[in-house]
Amino acid sequence: MEPLELFEHEKKERLARQAYDEPLKNSAQMFMAESLRARYSYNFSWLGRPIIQYPEDVMALQEIIWRVRPRLIIETGVAHGGSVILSASLLEMLGGEGRVLGLDIDIRAHNRPLIENHPLARRLTLMECSSLAPEAAAKAAAMVAETRGGPVMVILDSLHTHEHVLGEMRLYGSFVTPGSYLVVFDGVLENYPEANAPDRPWGPGNSPLSALREFLAENDSFVVDEEIETKLLITAAPSGYLRRVK
Repeated sequence: MEPLELFEHEKKERLARQAYDEPLKNSAQMFMAESLRARYSYNFSWLGRPIIQYPEDVMALQEIIWRVRPRLIIETGVAHGGSVILSASLLEMLGGEGRVLGLDIDIRAHNRPLIENHPLARRLTLMECSSLAPEAAAKAAAMVAETRGGPVMVILDSLHTHEHVLGEMRLYGSFVTPGSYLVVFDGVLENYPEANAPDRPWGPGNSPLSALREFLAENDSFVVDEEIETKLLITAAPSGYLRRVK
C-alpha cells in the first residue's frame, strides 16, 4: 500500500472503531453539555469576525467546501459575519468566481460595515430580509442560475424553530446540487434543553433537529453523512450534515 493510501485506510479503520467507542462518545456528550452552558462557541473568530461556531464544525465545513468546490454557498443567518467570511475565504483559496449569498432578517448596523469592508467582501452578497421571503428565494434562484449548473451548497443557521427551519430546508434544499451538502446548524438544541435561553421560542420538539427529521421523512434526495459526525464527535449540528444523493 502506498503511504497516502495507507494513511486513508488507517483513518477509515480508526473512524469505524470510534463509532462504537462509548467512553469517547460519552465524554464528547459531557463536553457538549458543559460547553453549551458556558457559551463556548462564542469564543472564536474567523479572519477578524466572530464566527459563533464550534471549531470542529468549522473544520467540517472546510473539508466539505474543499471537496465539493461550490460555485455558490447560500447561508441563512449572518450575525457578526464570521461564517460568511469563512465560506468566502475558502472560495478564495479555491480560485474561480465562487460567491456567498448571506441572508439575515437583521444585519445589524455595527456588523454590516465590518463585513462589507472586509478584504473578502467582493465574494459576498448580503440581503436583509427573512430567508423565507419571496425576494430571498428569487435572489437565491438568480444566483444559482449564474453558476450554470455548478455545485451549490446551503448552510442554515438563522431562526431555529421547527417551522422556520423546515421551510428553509424545503426551499433551499432544492438548490443543492447532487454530491453537495445542506448543512443544518443548532440541532443540538433538541438534545440539550438546558442550553436553551428561556426567552427563545425553540426547544425539544421545536428545533432544527426536529425539522430535519421531518424533512428527511418526506425527501429521499438527502442522506445524513454519518461519517462526518462520527469524526467530529463534538458538533452543534447532530445529523445536520446532509449530502444530496439524487
